[in-house]
Amino acid sequence: MDFRLTADHVDLRDLAARFVDREIIPNVRDWDRREAVDLAIVGELGELGFLGLTVGEEHGGSGGDHLAYCLVMEELGRGDSSVRGIVSVSLGLVAKTVDAYGTAEQKAQWLPRLCSGEAIGCFGLTEPDTGSDAGALSTRAVRDGGDWVLTGGKTFITNGTWADVALVFARTGEPGRKGITAFLVETGLPGFARREIHGKLGLRGQATAELTFDGVRVPDAARLGDEGKGFAIAMAALAKGRMSLGAGCVGIARGCLEAAVAYARDRQQFGRPIAGHQLIQQLLAQISIDADAARLLVWRVADLIDRGEPFETEASAAKLFASEAAVRAANNALQVFGGYGYIDEYPVAKYLRDARVTTLYEGTSQIQHLIIGRALTGVSAF
Repeated sequence: MDFRLTADHVDLRDLAARFVDREIIPNVRDWDRREAVDLAIVGELGELGFLGLTVGEEHGGSGGDHLAYCLVMEELGRGDSSVRGIVSVSLGLVAKTVDAYGTAEQKAQWLPRLCSGEAIGCFGLTEPDTGSDAGALSTRAVRDGGDWVLTGGKTFITNGTWADVALVFARTGEPGRKGITAFLVETGLPGFARREIHGKLGLRGQATAELTFDGVRVPDAARLGDEGKGFAIAMAALAKGRMSLGAGCVGIARGCLEAAVAYARDRQQFGRPIAGHQLIQQLLAQISIDADAARLLVWRVADLIDRGEPFETEASAAKLFASEAAVRAANNALQVFGGYGYIDEYPVAKYLRDARVTTLYEGTSQIQHLIIGRALTGVSAF
């Protein structure tokens, strides 16, 4: 197996790294404190092609394989997970799903705008009473002539207050997974409302929202995929999304390592840099190992996707390990910094706060264990 990157991959990674160092890292603390990323960053992400990765040029994308996508997600995760989340959701969960399941008209309507950053997408699955049990969602879509009328609500929706289109999953039939259908809902329609969620532990710069649908009317042309196939569409999107999230977690771990190594070389205790103390080196070594192991698990998923092979279980393994590794990395980095790590003058406190939610969304660590266990035994614990 050859782990060397192609020249194109190296160039893309370096482009993303320069962008992060120039446009994101200098603004991270300010965005975090005021709980708002500068939305101008979206247009810049589009101009660089980051919002169109893996989407064909004929649909306005920039092409590329899934390893290229992971390289960019890692760099954005190193910079700010709030920015990484914009891409992971608008591209990874929405645009890629439209590309996979959309009609020619839906692709023409949405993909060029999503890939350029002219439009932002959000993924409307989670509800106040249905998180891990997504098949039990209660938002409804009822036929009315040639239209559908949506009623209900969603919560913890990334990009929710920014989005121009929401990929919404609603019940159109029988209880359970087979009665769910996906819709592309324009957020400016009558009856569509959203409220931003403030006071989050992490991802403070990210627009996380509650969405409500009070008789929102959409044409049948807004239905994405076949009626009753929405749950399968959602799970397919999330499987790839776990790879993206895992790559972002590798970026968090890398950011922690770089910050901790630099601090350990500079900080003096007992007459020498703390980098010379054995227990500090142990902490740094563990961060480095976690980052490397997580990256290899993520790259395996990208390779499987690009070769057209099954990847769902491997995506769960990558997401599980990388998210838990990011939390460990941030904890270990904070320990290196000591009391200084506890204030936002240094980056590790934010890394820890941002890392913690990655073990919860797009499938909790516990759900990933069950997915892997089901694959190993052939017996479902759900």
